Amino acid sequence: MVEQNRTGLKRSVYEAILLFGIVSLMGDIIYEGSRGIVPDYLKFLGASAVLVGFVSGLGEFLGYAIRILSGYLADTTKSYWLFTFIGYGLIMVVPLLSLSSTWTIAIILIVLERVGKAVRTPARDTLLSIIGRG
Repeated sequence: MVEQNRTGLKRSVYEAILLFGIVSLMGDIIYEGSRGIVPDYLKFLGASAVLVGFVSGLGEFLGYAIRILSGYLADTTKSYWLFTFIGYGLIMVVPLLSLSSTWTIAIILIVLERVGKAVRTPARDTLLSIIGRG
């Protein structure tokens, strides 16, 4: 009986890790796929090359800097799932880029996507380590 429960638990762990991998893959397809066209899209909307470079750098900076804060908040509140869902939910701003009519709106959406990555990554990694212990 104990061996059967252990086998079932092990299978559940593998399934959870596989599901996280699939979700991450789908997110990567969406936001990494868009990253190659974002500079040209911003240029199309009227942004200068300096602004495009600044926004790219700002997005990357925020994507790493906010991880410290979001990781701390997720850990102190133990709301790992909430942070993960919010972070993955912010991927939805990528398709909204197609509806932006000005470069200012597009820049806000681009930065929001990077913030979403910063919010979800520490919480997701913590969940994976918790699940992996199972």
